[in-house]
Amino acid sequence: MSDFVSAGALSCAVEVEHVSMHFNMANEKVDSLREYLTRILSRKLFYQDFIAVDDVSFSVSKGEIFGIVGTNGSGKSTMLKMIAGVLKPTTGTIITHGSIAPLIELGAGFDGNLTGKENVYLNGALLGYSKEFLDAQYENIVEFAGIGEFMDMPLKNYSSGMVARIAFAIATSVKPDILLADEILSVGDFMFQQKCEERIQVLMEQGTTVLLVSHSFGQIEKLCDRALWIEKSKQVMVGPAKEVCEAYHHVASGDRT
Repeated sequence: MSDFVSAGALSCAVEVEHVSMHFNMANEKVDSLREYLTRILSRKLFYQDFIAVDDVSFSVSKGEIFGIVGTNGSGKSTMLKMIAGVLKPTTGTIITHGSIAPLIELGAGFDGNLTGKENVYLNGALLGYSKEFLDAQYENIVEFAGIGEFMDMPLKNYSSGMVARIAFAIATSVKPDILLADEILSVGDFMFQQKCEERIQVLMEQGTTVLLVSHSFGQIEKLCDRALWIEKSKQVMVGPAKEVCEAYHHVASGDRT
């Protein structure tokens, strides 16, 4: 039995077992810290249990491109954050095998007051890259991002597409074992989106596992092997990407034929 488990672990990059995520949301608006503390001490602050992800299970093989689809607020981004270790599941277990490069929230791990160049080193350090590595890769990062003339400008003056370019270039400057991408391919111009898709294909050929959240059926069907459909926090379907996208589109479009 132990040999079988080891073989399975070697071929699996991400294992999600009966995972749920609950958040406590205040029922009433509190306008000040003083009011908040007063209500806490008097036990007059009541919370509502909000379930962002409800009993979801799936696994992703090493080297697979796995899509996650669903309407806004269905729990897709929360799932990626749990896999990245940003959030801890309320119940269930998540096991990952290898290094993770998360592209979950644009601007996360960046400082708007620092220049683009300074943010390359800041964000790279947060991903675990050494200064020596970033020194060696800096020109490649800038070249891929394609915004070299703006690297000495404070990041707060960048557009969201420019931030996405830097974030993607840094995260993929070295081959991660697992790449988590949340709508990253929907930001920026068509040419840059194409560059990102090509780099993802190269990473996949080198063995990187990719989990991709996208509202684009075309991207999911084109890039992904399989997909997960989450709706209103619940798992609806896991299977071949084309079949999942067709089922999701069938319901989303209101087609009952």
